[in-house]
Amino acid sequence: MTSGTSPFANVTIGHATNHEASTGCSVIVFDRSVACVADVRGGAPGTRETDLLAPGRLVQRVDAIVLTGGSAFGLAVADGVMTELRARGRGFQTPFATVPIVPAAVIFDLGVGQPVPPTPEMGGAAVRSAVPLDRAEW
Repeated sequence: MTSGTSPFANVTIGHATNHEASTGCSVIVFDRSVACVADVRGGAPGTRETDLLAPGRLVQRVDAIVLTGGSAFGLAVADGVMTELRARGRGFQTPFATVPIVPAAVIFDLGVGQPVPPTPEMGGAAVRSAVPLDRAEW
């Protein structure tokens, strides 16, 4: 790594927000598949594709990570992220199809605003809006 180069140069982040429902999603997109592990805790965790990240599994690299509202309903955001990444040729190559690996985790925010979860379309929009970390709006 050269001086001034971010260790996160291959990382972009995008968001999609439903302001009326007070919910949304964020996606972290990598320019190439990266190694990843997950530690799932809590009394009622909501996750998707985190089990495949355990040591010894076939797939241990991810293309993106989703953080979303909407409780378990919000996990559908990852469908939109996968669709967008597959259209870009990203994912785990199998003999039959390319499968983007997109673990996701949710929070329960259905009691805030309207009880409307983020949608798969919002996931795709978040990928399309992704920018380098140094340009992300927080």
